[in-house]
Amino acid sequence: MPPSAAPHTPLAERLRPRTLGEVIGQQHLLGEGMALRLAFESGQPHSCILWGPPGVGKTTIARLMADAFDAQFITISAVLGGVKDIREAVEQALAVRDGLQQQRTIVFVDEVHRFNKSQQDAFLPHVESGLFTFIGATTENPSFEVNSALLSRAAVYVLQPLGEDDLRQIVARAQGIDAVPAIESAAADRLIAYADGDARRLLNTLETLAVAAGREQLPEVTDAWLLKVLGERMRRYDKGGEQFYDTISALHKSVRGSDPDAALYWFVRMLDGGADPRYMARRFIRMASEDIGLADPRALRLALDAAEVYERLGTPEGELALAQCVVYLAVAPKSNAVYKAFNAAKAFVKKDSTRPVPMHLRNAPTKLMKELDYGKGYRYAHDEAGGFAAGETYLPEGMAEPGFYQPVERGLEIRIADKLRELRKLNNQKN
Repeated sequence: MPPSAAPHTPLAERLRPRTLGEVIGQQHLLGEGMALRLAFESGQPHSCILWGPPGVGKTTIARLMADAFDAQFITISAVLGGVKDIREAVEQALAVRDGLQQQRTIVFVDEVHRFNKSQQDAFLPHVESGLFTFIGATTENPSFEVNSALLSRAAVYVLQPLGEDDLRQIVARAQGIDAVPAIESAAADRLIAYADGDARRLLNTLETLAVAAGREQLPEVTDAWLLKVLGERMRRYDKGGEQFYDTISALHKSVRGSDPDAALYWFVRMLDGGADPRYMARRFIRMASEDIGLADPRALRLALDAAEVYERLGTPEGELALAQCVVYLAVAPKSNAVYKAFNAAKAFVKKDSTRPVPMHLRNAPTKLMKELDYGKGYRYAHDEAGGFAAGETYLPEGMAEPGFYQPVERGLEIRIADKLRELRKLNNQKN
């Protein structure tokens, strides 16, 4: 901390790194020989996108880059700013470029994904002309949220959540400037877990705890007291962003991979983060159809029942039925045969011509239609041996057997496959 830092300055600002060596975490980018370290050492700034979750150092890295290149640092918040702020940044960049010192400018846009296409496009001519270096920070995947034209002119650096050791270093630094009291081991563990990789969240929490502990004149932060102050432990979770879709993807793939423990873990992670259990129930119904299908038709009924139970009981009681469902789905035999058959049939029909219905399969509710041979020659399967009209055809004339449905040798589909082989054998004997 600089000697001039005032005691009332926020802790996050008091502990903000002033040199690259003080940065905690992101060593995959800032370590010796790594991409961002080489960029700092090159002496030549370049436009980039810093992509990562909150509180991992995006703003700090941008500031350090400006210091390293002795550049004017202009910050724009995409949440609060607009085209007017961009114009002002251009004017300031022109002023220092054409001034006596001919200084560079770095324009840092926080939450750049909040700018619309036209606002993002406003940066392009100035980035191309070299008037300023553009640095965007985003918590969202830039592939989806940043214009391709701007993205093509900027390197993308992916920042990771801070690890436990990184967060413990931050706690130690805060204690090193007497900003927080002593913290017992169990309380420190809970605090690190509560921060969930977010340095800003950790520092803000430390600051809150320091004030509360000071009021109560506590010499040490205990786990019991910490739990009382923090209340129910909550994890950082973006219910609408990429992390949401990554987590539901992990859950779906754990069910598909028949791992009940992993499926339960990701299910609870989503609940813990605030995901709507009704959404989870809808996804379980989809999984039962897509990944289990006729290998175990009971899975679909169980998923529907779990959804109904949740509607009746709500949270938290109804969540147990959803947990029971996700475990059953994970251990059930798997088949995507119906899913594949359905998609194959859709693709075939989309590109095929409109084939007429064979005459023997047509409905004949009127005398005229019967006179026109509608339904003539149709064999009623229930009147045939074994309830099967061997040799009968049900596809349009001239259409080869498409083979859409190919049952797998798992679960009930083993018996279904045996049945289909038997029926095909009877058909072959008749033809």
